[in-house]
Amino acid sequence: MMTMVFAVEEINRNSTLLPDVKLGYRSLDSCDHVHTSLQALFPLVSHSKEMQKEVLTEEKIGGFENVSFCLADSPVLAVIGLASSSPTRAVAQTLGPFNIPLVSYFATCTCLTDKKTYPSFLRTVPSDLFQVRGLVQLVTFFGWLWVGTIGAMNDYSQYGIQAFSNEFKQKGGCLAFHLTIPKSPTEAEIQEMVERLQSSTAQVVVVFATEGQLVDLFVEGTLGFSFPGVRIPGLKEFLLNVRPSPEPGMEFVNMFWEELFECRLAVANKNYEGVSVRPVCSGSEDLRYTDSSYTDVSQVRISYNVYKAVYAIAHALHTLLRCDSVGQNKGTCEKHKTFTAEQLLHHLKTIDFTNQFGEKVQFDSNGEPVPLYDIINWQKDSKGEIRFVKVGSYDGSVPLSQQLQLKQRTIVWTGGRSQVPVSQCSAPCSPGSRQARRPGEPHCCFDCLPCADGEISNQTGSTECTQCPEYYWSDKNKVKCVAGVEEFLSFYDTMGIILVTLTLLGVALTVIITTVFHCFRSTPIVKANNSEISFLLLLSLKLCFLCSLVFIGQPSVWTCRLRQAAFGISFVLCLSCLLVKTIVVLLAFRANSPSSRALKLFGPTQQRTLILCTTTPQVCLCAGWLFSAPPFPFRNPTYQATTGKIVLECKEPWPPGFYLVLGYIGLLAFLCLLLAYLGRKLPDTFNEAKLITFSMLIFWAVWISFIPAYVSSPGKFTVAVEVFAILASSFGLLVCIFVPKCYTILLMPERNIKKGITRKFSK
Repeated sequence: MMTMVFAVEEINRNSTLLPDVKLGYRSLDSCDHVHTSLQALFPLVSHSKEMQKEVLTEEKIGGFENVSFCLADSPVLAVIGLASSSPTRAVAQTLGPFNIPLVSYFATCTCLTDKKTYPSFLRTVPSDLFQVRGLVQLVTFFGWLWVGTIGAMNDYSQYGIQAFSNEFKQKGGCLAFHLTIPKSPTEAEIQEMVERLQSSTAQVVVVFATEGQLVDLFVEGTLGFSFPGVRIPGLKEFLLNVRPSPEPGMEFVNMFWEELFECRLAVANKNYEGVSVRPVCSGSEDLRYTDSSYTDVSQVRISYNVYKAVYAIAHALHTLLRCDSVGQNKGTCEKHKTFTAEQLLHHLKTIDFTNQFGEKVQFDSNGEPVPLYDIINWQKDSKGEIRFVKVGSYDGSVPLSQQLQLKQRTIVWTGGRSQVPVSQCSAPCSPGSRQARRPGEPHCCFDCLPCADGEISNQTGSTECTQCPEYYWSDKNKVKCVAGVEEFLSFYDTMGIILVTLTLLGVALTVIITTVFHCFRSTPIVKANNSEISFLLLLSLKLCFLCSLVFIGQPSVWTCRLRQAAFGISFVLCLSCLLVKTIVVLLAFRANSPSSRALKLFGPTQQRTLILCTTTPQVCLCAGWLFSAPPFPFRNPTYQATTGKIVLECKEPWPPGFYLVLGYIGLLAFLCLLLAYLGRKLPDTFNEAKLITFSMLIFWAVWISFIPAYVSSPGKFTVAVEVFAILASSFGLLVCIFVPKCYTILLMPERNIKKGITRKFSK
């Protein structure tokens, strides 16, 4: 109130702002109550809305605040006030139809931005909308996503907390609880609130309440948004010169005097409770020796908003009364001009000036000023008393990245700590994991689950894991994708070296046996075993051994096409030779004489024809398969899920082709086994049927076990299984059929005679 009086008198002494015009005021107390505010307002608006300029030279205009001022005995053209949002809403709604400007210095509720309901409302304090935005930025800046809220039972708290909650949730935050401070809280209610605060896991509380309502709950460590403070020249001296007086209109000063000096004035109203028991004061006590918020004007904040409101009205009058006239009328105002409160409101909305403190004073389309705040930290001094220290600022008119400015090192937190408190329902998940919400709880409460294989999260607090690109794999910590390691059955792997060694051993053994048979080709045992078919069988076994090499090494277009065809044709040729040999043996020992007609009907030509006829279907099948749907090199990422490796393999676009090739080999093997089994009781001196039977049993055992092993083996082991099956079956045929003959040829030559070969059964 006194700052308003000071501003009015300062303007009246200013010969340039409103020359020859004197402003007046009338102060009324709203008692921070809607009913009292309206009761004090009605007499002010009961006069005519128009006013002659001559009246301004004699009478007073002004406003209305918590303790406010207005026009005495003349129409009210402007009102300053109120401090609280709820009474302000009532007054603003009442003044709206009269277009009487209401300029508030402390009513911050966002609800007052509604120009349809409050068309004549303006304020020199930013709306809570900006305070909410600043609070959200401040809370999220420190990483506080789990906070509680406390509010009072008024519009400021209700609208402010609602706006904060909505915007805070949009930024990913969660509310742990909400408490409401009763209008007149009892000690039990305060204790209950304290216990609720202490039991909560939230370490940060956002409060929309007045300073006085927080004293019992917070002290040190609190951060608050405050209006910028300034030092108004001459204000301290003006305040210190105030004295009580029995004159009308000094009631507020008299009450203040008695409260400050704890005395009673002889001129004051003796009905005030408790005043009569106090000592009498003279009224000449010196305010310079007191220490209170009244005398501390080093940084006035709320009072500065009052100061700006008075000057805003004065500048609007300056424009309205054309006090900028030039020529003969320079330095004067149009005293005889008639105007209304509505005209004053229009000019008030369009003011734009810079005051003596360098601040630009203007209103936007909603009657709002530039949103500028100081961030204040409640700290204890050496005497244990609370002092307010500026630790940052918030400017809502600049880009988002520059709005919040903080000096973190100057902040003192609860308990005098310098470490920023942590307020989280759940700690952010570290890289390599993701947040999984707990059922029935806010999204800020979660568990951390590691990313699955092939997925990563490289940021703290990730809600989802990111799938690595194809042919890439997550590292051990699941924080980055690395290129998958290409894998194939290499010639340089231990397994590859073993298989190549076995292949070369098989080829060498086949060459040795071929050499032995060639050297002893004129002996009875070689002739009796059909030397031509035997050499063709040895050749096919060499091809069987050699085709396994095509499966080893990095797959290419040609190796993919060649490997299965070479395998299928080589084994069919081998089995065709065995089939012919088995038939010859059966015919030879079931005929009555060597010149039997059966043997003549199945001579060399027929044997070659049978081999050709049984091999041709496989050749045609392989050719058709390779031309229509040939296998091709393929980078298979399927096995990355467990090994992080990319398997280079041959892709079979038509899998039935491979199974048909394998099935035809199985058919010939079954015929060979069946026929050999029928000739198993041939004489010991010619036991090739038994050997073929035994070799076919080995062949079947190998390939029957191959199928499940082939299907279940991962990556390069699939190829290794097939190569092993090729080598095992090839060795089985070679060893079972030819090694016993070589043994007889080389170590038992006495049995290698025609007589021993042609003996019949004795029976």
